[in-house]
Amino acid sequence: MEQKKIVLLGSTGSIGTQTLEVAEHLGSVRVLAVAANRNVNLLEQQIRRFHPVLCAVYDESAAKDLRARVQDTDVRVLSGMDGLMEAAVLPAADMVVAAMVGSIGLKPVLAAIQSGKDIALANKETLVTAGSIVMREIADNTVKILPVDSEHSAIFQCLHAIGSKNVGRDMQAGDNAGRGEGAVKRILLTASGGPFYGKDRKELQTVTVEQALRHPNWDMGGKITIDSATLMNKGLEVIEAKWLFGVDPEQIEVVVHRESIVHSMVEFCDNSVIAQMGLPDMKIPIQLALTYPRRLDSVVPAVDFTKYSSLTFGQPDRETFRCLTLAYDALNTGGTMPAAMNAANEVAVEAFLQGRLSFLEVAELVEEAMDAHKAINAPDLDDIFETDRWAREFLLEKHPALG
Repeated sequence: MEQKKIVLLGSTGSIGTQTLEVAEHLGSVRVLAVAANRNVNLLEQQIRRFHPVLCAVYDESAAKDLRARVQDTDVRVLSGMDGLMEAAVLPAADMVVAAMVGSIGLKPVLAAIQSGKDIALANKETLVTAGSIVMREIADNTVKILPVDSEHSAIFQCLHAIGSKNVGRDMQAGDNAGRGEGAVKRILLTASGGPFYGKDRKELQTVTVEQALRHPNWDMGGKITIDSATLMNKGLEVIEAKWLFGVDPEQIEVVVHRESIVHSMVEFCDNSVIAQMGLPDMKIPIQLALTYPRRLDSVVPAVDFTKYSSLTFGQPDRETFRCLTLAYDALNTGGTMPAAMNAANEVAVEAFLQGRLSFLEVAELVEEAMDAHKAINAPDLDDIFETDRWAREFLLEKHPALG
């Protein structure tokens, strides 16, 4: 395999550290730049191990600390959004792995696309907040967008199995997933159900942060794990799937699959269903995004189906876990509503993690912001950023204890 040169945005998070594991395993991936918020200790380790030419640290004081620590190396340490943007457009890079959590990833991803980089996308918020804009830029700049989320990677692979035009054109905008022959009837987006599957609202009133962070199958960062517990993570994936695969919201169905062996399925117009399966390990979709269209040996073991006496499927409880319903509502409203929903959720989840909000109040705050937001139907990028700012300020002004 030819050497691939990547920029890794979000290198200290769960996806970022696993991407580095995969890069080391493959031996054919050169990490030219890493970027993170403020985890200086881990960034220093990554610099000394992978020898990037550039490191971007969003937090200014953390960047200053890191510069002092690695002054004996050749790495350039940049800071702030300007640093992230410079990393994203590094001329020698072929691909940007977008693994940052939150809407902060949108600007660097757009800059990378406009500079001709392929995108390995793990940052859901990029498409949730600005899907139409991002997919238009993907088409205009003729670059690839390859999904890293296990569910979207699974859908991508299912479509590849039937030679969908969508996959053949590297998922550029304006191409419906498999129109005509092999047309997609439904996308079946699987969900583990999180740690509280089967519980009612009364049982969820006393949920602690520690309990919410105990995901049954996946090892993820704090924010994503809480989103999984509220089912907002699945709601964000629904919106992301709409943009990646060009399907209508009513064609995307969430199915609870507790074992997390089937990562998602696609049902076609002849009622046949193709599923993608594997152990719940993010290194599998990360590696495929880095090596596509080739498949190479993985560090992840094969599934031993004799250990699974059954694979179960059920419906999500959208009344108890309101965030999933709110995400569908935001998608159906369109325009800037998903950006408002996402920003409100980021504020609410952070408050919950800090013990300032109860578990059930996360959905309540998101709904409050959505009810107050007047969506702009055909937003430009400024409208998206203004909506993000408005939603955060709206909640913090109404609920000062959140800040």
